Amino acid sequence: MKQVDSFYRRKAWQQCRIQVLQRDHYLCQVCIIKGIYTPADVVHHIEHLKDRPDKALDMSNLQSVCHTCHNRLHPEKGNKRYDGSKKKKIKTSVRIIESKSNIERW
Repeated sequence: MKQVDSFYRRKAWQQCRIQVLQRDHYLCQVCIIKGIYTPADVVHHIEHLKDRPDKALDMSNLQSVCHTCHNRLHPEKGNKRYDGSKKKKIKTSVRIIESKSNIERW
């Protein structure tokens, strides 16, 4: 994981990232397919970096996406904190009880 983290700090990645965002007009390419125009803030590797490091800077393997779509594209990352530990899921529910008042008249 450290290799991946250091990759994203490299100048070559930063420059490539900007080129991809500019190419895609800073719009989420997943949302555009749905007819929705959402600003992109993430550049996504279509073929994952860990699986295809040879395509790390290949612009045909990169697309601009919004944060929400990126989380959908990576469901395995959505439940983790920055330190790698999993978030604890808390179940919440609301129970509505309907009661009829019993008004006694004196």
